[in-house]
Amino acid sequence: MSQFLRKFVLPNFGLKLFSLGLAAGLWLVLARDPVAEVALDAPIEFQHMADNLEINSEHVPSAQVRVRGPERLIRSLRTDQIHVEVDLGNARPGERTFNLTAQQVREPRDLKVVQVVPSQFQLSFDVRARREIEVRPRVTGQFASGLRIARVVASPERIAITGPGARVNAIDFATTDPIDASGVTVSQTFITNVYVPDPLIQVVNPVAVHVTVIMERFSGSSGLH
Repeated sequence: MSQFLRKFVLPNFGLKLFSLGLAAGLWLVLARDPVAEVALDAPIEFQHMADNLEINSEHVPSAQVRVRGPERLIRSLRTDQIHVEVDLGNARPGERTFNLTAQQVREPRDLKVVQVVPSQFQLSFDVRARREIEVRPRVTGQFASGLRIARVVASPERIAITGPGARVNAIDFATTDPIDASGVTVSQTFITNVYVPDPLIQVVNPVAVHVTVIMERFSGSSGLH
């Protein structure tokens, strides 16, 4: 027994005693650390979606994730440390239901996911399409007697849009922000922006639109447009 003590216990005895005390102290701290719980809003991260597919739903949900763990970790938890992963590898055009479970949540170590809300959500998908549409300027104004708008020319005259196929095909033209041409007597060019009302439609390479308003004289008294 004495040989065992001399060989394994007595060497560096002070250091071993200090390590034992440190471990015991750490255990006591952890043992006294109460358990806490918090609910956080977490983004849903979509993975592996086909290149030619578009989400055809205007509302893409986020998730509320309830996590439980040591209070010291809960207090320091940041919203960007938690996110939910959804695999879209098997998604096809049409509507599909997805389940949200604790296994899809990526959270810091030593925390446990208690609940994910909602537990299900639906998304609609469509094949991505692209086409060119006409730009139609919106021009208003009050003009001098005997003057009226002869022509309105937009440059560019057409723009390219892209998005879910059914939505792209439903768009016939794009408009501009309203242009007040009051006071124009011959012609004037305005710089404005193009607008497509569908929020899921993107303008490819958006640029400012130059709109030229050309006036003409006519026989009449009303110059109100």
